[in-house]
Amino acid sequence: MKKFKRQIENFVCEKCGKENIGNGYTDHCSNCLYSKHVDINPGDRQSKCGGLMRPVYVDMKGDKYRIYYKCEKCGYEHRVLASKDDNFEKILTLTGKPINSSLSH
Repeated sequence: MKKFKRQIENFVCEKCGKENIGNGYTDHCSNCLYSKHVDINPGDRQSKCGGLMRPVYVDMKGDKYRIYYKCEKCGYEHRVLASKDDNFEKILTLTGKPINSSLSH
């Protein structure tokens, strides 16, 4: 059973350099949508990988956008809900792109 641990942290995106203000649910850059592989379970900061998580695909579930990620270092795959503050143009560029991922099933 996955347990969520809320972490309120500000961070500078390692991909695009944008300063992001955390709210305890912030897990990716609102500008380029990149994330970092730091968790095993959401918020635990227990992953030793530390690789950048590339956004590879976006789909919709109900009225919410889901961003699918793949770690550029170890290949780990993960998905999260988009935030209202996310770069909507970037979300649209990833919507409907083909995905070869176990997460899409």
